[in-house]
Amino acid sequence: MNTTRPGPAVALLRRLALQEDLNFLLTNRVPRALLTRFMGWFSRIRHPWVCAASIAAWRLMTDLDLSDARKQRFDSLHDCFTRELVDGARVVDADPAVLSSPCDAIVGACGRVADGRVFQAKGFPYTLAELFGPSQDTAPFRDGSYVTLRLTSSMYHRFHAPHDARLDHVTYLSGDTWNVNPIALQRVERLFCRNERAVIRLRLAQGAHPIALVPVAAILVASIRLHAADVLLHLRYRGPNEIALASDVRKGEELGWFQHGSTILVFAPPGFELCAGIETGARIAMGRRLMALPPQRAA
Repeated sequence: MNTTRPGPAVALLRRLALQEDLNFLLTNRVPRALLTRFMGWFSRIRHPWVCAASIAAWRLMTDLDLSDARKQRFDSLHDCFTRELVDGARVVDADPAVLSSPCDAIVGACGRVADGRVFQAKGFPYTLAELFGPSQDTAPFRDGSYVTLRLTSSMYHRFHAPHDARLDHVTYLSGDTWNVNPIALQRVERLFCRNERAVIRLRLAQGAHPIALVPVAAILVASIRLHAADVLLHLRYRGPNEIALASDVRKGEELGWFQHGSTILVFAPPGFELCAGIETGARIAMGRRLMALPPQRAA
């Protein structure tokens, strides 16, 4: 009988694997839509004790920092989720030759769009056609660049214009509410294409380049608000829905917000390059340099 015990490194890997399995089960093998709707209702309860207890529990589980929030007293958990920041809390890069990050985030997969295919994680590709839906032309972004920006639950949840641009169109696609954390991205194929999402099409004022932002909702987070569209995009607002817009936005101007944390995918056409430091695992703030415009256009 072999009684040899595994070494400490093997034991650590086994514990980590068990934690990942448990995390995946707790956040995905549950009635996701029902839980998300419940959280939407619960987060809006306007009661000081409920709000204080919820935020205290949130602090225990995350690195929640409210020091830069405009308000320091909140009416509800939802009020805290969607908080605004004090003026000057984020500095938007004013260089017209770059796109700035639309949100605070951790960079996920990023790089080149290979003939219309991108990766949510290693070995898990999806196509732009699946993500954008059947009504949208993805040809401008074929062989372009992309960045996956993941917002954790404790981060600032509002997103902003990456450049001076014309907001042209929004396609809302209803869907599932899988967790979008790295564990799920490594296990659920085409996850971003399954979840509720909005495809926001912009055209830059400089060079008329098309840009696409795709906010993807997730479990507990299936609600997206856009200032330019007078409707709350949520699970009961069935898609696909096409919303034509004609709104000029300035770089750094707020476009909307998630009701909690989630993911924003940024797509740019060929010629755009990722800026230095934009790599998987990097933490970035809203307004930081994200992509450089094509040199000939930027000049």
